Amino acid sequence: MGSLSIWHWIVVIAVVLLLFGRGKISDLMGDVAQGIKAFKKGMQDDDKAPEKTDPVKTIDHNAPASTAARSDVGSKAV
Repeated sequence: MGSLSIWHWIVVIAVVLLLFGRGKISDLMGDVAQGIKAFKKGMQDDDKAPEKTDPVKTIDHNAPASTAARSDVGSKAV
């Protein structure tokens, strides 16, 4: 009883075919294959180096802040 004989496997396959049908199983396998292809394509896209790189933008913290343009900050007009 520990192992399954050939008759057990035949019954299991017959039940699976009756439940899902031949068309659904082949559609499912096609969907799995398309998913694998899309995954591989996505992995190849990640490996490619970016063609155009933007220059790095930095903020100069040592520059004096312009107080003339922002003199109204914190005051309320009444």
